[in-house]
Amino acid sequence: MIEISTSSTTTTLLIAGDLDLAEREQFPEVTARVVGLRRQLLVIDMCRVTFMDSTGAAFLISLADAGRRRGGATVLRGAADRDLFVLEICGALELFRIDADHRCELGAELPSSPEGEPAPV
Repeated sequence: MIEISTSSTTTTLLIAGDLDLAEREQFPEVTARVVGLRRQLLVIDMCRVTFMDSTGAAFLISLADAGRRRGGATVLRGAADRDLFVLEICGALELFRIDADHRCELGAELPSSPEGEPAPV
């Protein structure tokens, strides 16, 4: 699940669940919406990301690259070490500002269904 919110200067993406090959169908639409908003700062909240592969990394890289071409910046907030490692292996970590001060909220895990199972994303 990817949610987009905006302020006058910032676009924020809240990503929950897996960011991988299985989710790639939504990446072009999200990219088009984010680029179309033309905000100087893109904040990607990864507190709820459970897994990211190279396809998810390519999606994040394309967002950061599009922003950088317009003179903007992309911040990763709440990214786990494993996610930063994937971006580093891809040679793209320098495209991002890392918010090392952010602490994810205690309830940042995936929403649950009434039975206590993770809700579908």
